[in-house]
Formats: sequence, structure tokens, C-alpha cells
Amino acid sequence: MSNKTLTAAIVAGAVATAVASVAAPGSASAAAKEKCYGVSLAGQNDCAAGPGTSCAGTSSIDYQGNAWTLVPQGTCASIELPDGRVGSLEPLDRDLPEG
Repeated sequence: MSNKTLTAAIVAGAVATAVASVAAPGSASAAAKEKCYGVSLAGQNDCAAGPGTSCAGTSSIDYQGNAWTLVPQGTCASIELPDGRVGSLEPLDRDLPEG
């Protein structure tokens, strides 16, 4: 095997290892997230859950109960919010836009 062939094989192996190590954490972190309702600030929700939101960034009220944000799995109910609010794994009937 020539030095060029050996060098190319080493570089290809290093690139494959780097790509695999970058891809694995991304897929693992996506699986370790859950929807948490009522924890995002206005305009910072990840997507919609009902009237007053249509998709990401469209919530109009801080901590809007029907808007969700992805959070690390198992942390939703422990997120500290003002006025004793807590997050929920289900849509909430609080802090909804009038209309």
C-alpha cells in the first residue's frame, strides 16, 4: 500500500468517525425531549396546541397554556415560573389569548 493510499484511508476513517460522533448525540438528544405546555415566553414557543397559536413563535402571551416548548425529558413540571405556575405535559386552560 502506498503512502498516499494509507493517508487517504486514515483520513476517510477519521471523517467517518467524526460524522458518526456528531450524528449520534443529535439523535439521542431529540429522543430525550418532551413537549412542555405553559412555559415559554410570548413568541418563543416551539409550536401550536390550539386557538391563539398556529406554529412556532406565534404565542402571544407569556406562559400561554396551549403553547408548548421542547424541554429535557422529566423536567417539565419542575420548571420554576412566576406566580406559582408550573409546566404541564398536556395543554392548560390558563393564560390564553382573549378572543
